Amino acid sequence: MAQEKKEAWLNYLALTTVIFAVCATLSTFKGGGFSTRSVMSQSQASDQWAYYQAKSIKSYLYQMQADKLAIEQLALPTSAPESVVTAYREKIADYKKKTDKYEIEKSEIQEKAKQLEGIRDEAQIHSRAFGVAVIYLQIAILLSSIAGLLKKKVVWYGGIAAGLVGLVYFADGFFVFLS
Repeated sequence: MAQEKKEAWLNYLALTTVIFAVCATLSTFKGGGFSTRSVMSQSQASDQWAYYQAKSIKSYLYQMQADKLAIEQLALPTSAPESVVTAYREKIADYKKKTDKYEIEKSEIQEKAKQLEGIRDEAQIHSRAFGVAVIYLQIAILLSSIAGLLKKKVVWYGGIAAGLVGLVYFADGFFVFLS
């Protein structure tokens, strides 16, 4: 039984298929990592926004209480003891101090939430690029496999074209130059 002579281009086909498979595997791994980072950052940002809302509510309650006391103070008779007037002023000042504290805290919380949203957005860009890379690399692997089975070079060229697009997106997943 005579063994068929192997065509030289089939060695290159095997090599390109392996390269595409390795890059597809790495794209899947890196894309998953960035996807996880995106979800975690979104969750943390949501927690920060909830915390921001809680601080807003507390600030609003103290502001309402200070306004109420200010109105009550205006309604005091002119003959009211100075100690009562002073107590009103002190309580209003205390509520104003707490309101100011909450406003500062809200600003810090908002900054942290926006920072986490930025991390989320950046991770989504990377994840998207790796996801597109996987699609093109899988198509390249499929076409290369079909080319090997059918021994059709033209099908392999199509696989190389798809693979090159996949490799560009694979590199974009790291360096983000297409977005």
